[in-house]
Amino acid sequence: MEYIKLSIDKVELDIKNPRIQQYLEIYGDDIRSDGIALALNSSSGASSTSSYQTLKESIKVNGGIINPIIVNKYSDGKLVVIEGNTRVQIYKEFALADPEGPWKEIIAIVYDNLPETDIHAIRLQTHLVGPRDWDPFSKAKYLNQLSNIDKLPMATIISFCGGKKAEIEKLINAYTDMTRFYFPVATAAEIDPDPREFSKFSELQNTSIKQALTVHKFDRTDFAKWVVNGNIDTAQNVRKLPLILANSVAKEVFLKSTISEAEKYINSSEKIKKNLSDATMDELVSELIKKCRNIEFSYIKQLRDDPRFEDKKNRIIELETEIKDIISEVE
Repeated sequence: MEYIKLSIDKVELDIKNPRIQQYLEIYGDDIRSDGIALALNSSSGASSTSSYQTLKESIKVNGGIINPIIVNKYSDGKLVVIEGNTRVQIYKEFALADPEGPWKEIIAIVYDNLPETDIHAIRLQTHLVGPRDWDPFSKAKYLNQLSNIDKLPMATIISFCGGKKAEIEKLINAYTDMTRFYFPVATAAEIDPDPREFSKFSELQNTSIKQALTVHKFDRTDFAKWVVNGNIDTAQNVRKLPLILANSVAKEVFLKSTISEAEKYINSSEKIKKNLSDATMDELVSELIKKCRNIEFSYIKQLRDDPRFEDKKNRIIELETEIKDIISEVE
């Protein structure tokens, strides 16, 4: 290992960086500097863009970087970034705009022909648990690469980055669900898949949520459509799906709008239920008589002809039976 200054022109970006791989998957293998900059700048939305610009401004003000990049020198002399892609890209941009500035060389820790396992360890320690986090989608993409493509044992991955097996498997499963179900749905809708939606698929890994989908005859393709259509408005709201789907009114509202809107009907239903339970028998009878006298014909028609109202019709018949029993006892 050496600690030296490298010519910025000789340092190559690490195309195995998950954020750069996202760019390659969309635009192909014709790697251009402006494309790499786009991938690093906007991989995870507005917050990433803000961080990129903040770092760029900081480097410009300080006239360089404080923490050295980490580079692997291969046997053929090629210098490839292991950690520090964004800083290298910023240097390259500065060097192009200001050839006379202090951007021709960059401070680096250089390893000599590191094996791939050691490179994985550096990436994981830096970007999964270190001070320069990748966005969640990029983390999951890399873990999926290591586990399902490179076939690294889970024990090895855990030894690299720490954490628990369940947490790592959750990230990998969320990545699998997102790429298998969400990407095709978004593409079919002519929408660019958005890595920021990853947190919704991370929440989906909760067993109770997947069970709720199955019980109510939905699947992960439906979930992906809800994400694309905006029905699932926040990742935190995914946890409310079992409650929403179990309430017929709330479910209907959700499928036409959002979870946030549907939740209002759950709260309203609970409030009505509580008020009714506190009402006296006389109050309930009086109110029911009024409702029956003012019932609309359209509702009668729905009860009679619409299969979706079968449950409501059966409850009215059940009410009739209970009332007849009471009258029989009274008489």
